[in-house]
Amino acid sequence: MHVKFDSNMKKNVIVAILMASLFSGCANEFNRIYQSTDVTYKYECAKSYFAMGKFDYAATLLQDVVLTQKGRNSGQESLYMLAMALYNNRDFEAASATFKKYFQSYPKGDYAEQACFYIGQSLFESVPEPRLDQTPTVGAITAYQNFLDYYPDSQLREAAQNRLFKLQDNLVQKEYLSAKLYYNLGGYFGNINANTESNYEACIITAQNALKTFPYTDKREDFSVLIMKSKYYLAKNSSEQKKVERYRDAEDECYGFLTEFPESKECKTAQEYIEKCKLVTKD
Repeated sequence: MHVKFDSNMKKNVIVAILMASLFSGCANEFNRIYQSTDVTYKYECAKSYFAMGKFDYAATLLQDVVLTQKGRNSGQESLYMLAMALYNNRDFEAASATFKKYFQSYPKGDYAEQACFYIGQSLFESVPEPRLDQTPTVGAITAYQNFLDYYPDSQLREAAQNRLFKLQDNLVQKEYLSAKLYYNLGGYFGNINANTESNYEACIITAQNALKTFPYTDKREDFSVLIMKSKYYLAKNSSEQKKVERYRDAEDECYGFLTEFPESKECKTAQEYIEKCKLVTKD
């Protein structure tokens, strides 16, 4: 994403660029600036570092002076610039928190719309792969939904929606991997708890819940395959008291699968399961 400025901020950045010629940006020069007691000078230097793309230096100085700018004309700019510096320095957790602080402090501010968007964007940049805990993904989804509620006509609406869909795909993939793991574990009982009888049952529950939560997912057929196969093997491995009922359930599931996915590569499997189920349920 590109940093966005309004006309006032652009003027300030131009001034900051001119000031950049006053110092080299080396570590020694930065330390001298950081130790200065002249808050205005430190703030102008922070803007210079920001303009030069030295976001680590800019963020350090801004964190030191941002509270002193509160209540001044530069209060909004300094807080938003700090958030952007953190974002561009890839400190996404701190950036999201700072954008959120800006939006809460200045809900009608000059950069409120951008800050609201970047709350989610910062979290989006740090979401883990689907196999890992998806708490950051849920947070990013909530942030983007809030943005779309606040700014339904924003030019950033399409970007927010596209990222929202991608994040939801991550959650779907997470659920699919969980369901598939249960299926692959099959008859293994080492991980079974009191809530489920077997891994096949856990697979069915996980896949069905995913389809309820994400009914329009592109992985609907994949989940349905896992449910169908798990119901068949759950029946096959059941006690005599439960076997007939579960084979009937598996048979119904196979018919439902054939109806919904008549072109699926797994139709042959569904037909085979039906024939095997009928051997038990025909009486």
